[in-house]
Amino acid sequence: MAASPSIAFAGTPEFALPSLRALVASGASIPLVLTQPDRPAGRGRKVTASPVKELALALGLRVAQPASLREPARLPGFDERPDLLVVFAYGLLLPPTLLEWPRLGCINLHASILPRWRGAAPIQRAVLAGDATTGVSVMQMDVGLDTGAVHLVRSTPIGHGETSGALHDRLALLAAEALSAALPDLLAGRTVATPQRAELATLAPKIVKAEAALDWHSSALELERKVRAFNPWPVAEAKLADGRRLRVWQAAALEPGSRAAGAGHIVAASKAGIDVATGAGILRLQRVQPPSGRVMDVEAYLAAHSLDGAVFVA
Repeated sequence: MAASPSIAFAGTPEFALPSLRALVASGASIPLVLTQPDRPAGRGRKVTASPVKELALALGLRVAQPASLREPARLPGFDERPDLLVVFAYGLLLPPTLLEWPRLGCINLHASILPRWRGAAPIQRAVLAGDATTGVSVMQMDVGLDTGAVHLVRSTPIGHGETSGALHDRLALLAAEALSAALPDLLAGRTVATPQRAELATLAPKIVKAEAALDWHSSALELERKVRAFNPWPVAEAKLADGRRLRVWQAAALEPGSRAAGAGHIVAASKAGIDVATGAGILRLQRVQPPSGRVMDVEAYLAAHSLDGAVFVA
């Protein structure tokens, strides 16, 4: 009977859990799971293990949490080369020594259809750009940033009104499916990876909190995409001229019509939503959150807060 393939895994957030489970279900031997060190999290800043560490320990797998990969030879079991290393949302760049460690190299599961959206935030950037489709790429890793040749792609449409959070959860499952589909041919050496066309590459830099501010001179469609892209983090934010702030969790661009008022002016407020004029069209705010308050629908917000004469500002 042939020995089970030896496949190490590197990942950190909950996003990577379905893929680690898929790897276990494949029957592979998993000699090592790499994940980020325990860090403070939550309001109490309690030191917390990563979701991948928690699952790996529950499965009885060996875990390593190096703060740096400058000395990969110090990793436990480094003298025993695995067949493959699967990387998904790990959070540390792999040096050449580690890329060359497995017999078949390292593969990365990336949440876009490469070369579209190379980088840290492919899901949010796809929603922001209004992409109709995204997916998961199974990529052979090299020293570049998401530049390696692609073994397999699984695509999926981005739903109308779908948030980054909802898309994130679907892509986590799609990544596990893609990994399960790709492994047999990868291990048997039957795949011929397709080089990426560098001229088609777009970058997906990390999201920063300052991007969450809504600029009412943008179009309603662009603002709706921003609300969807930044749900659940960092959450789009609107500011009123009187200094009040609102986090916007859900909004919809209405059919564009004539410019009803200046950008940021409230043209209607009812239980259906708060309708705000933009640079092009009307954005209807549907679910909002006042500072230190809970997320609520607009009807509940208006019952406790007056918007008479209020104007949103950039």
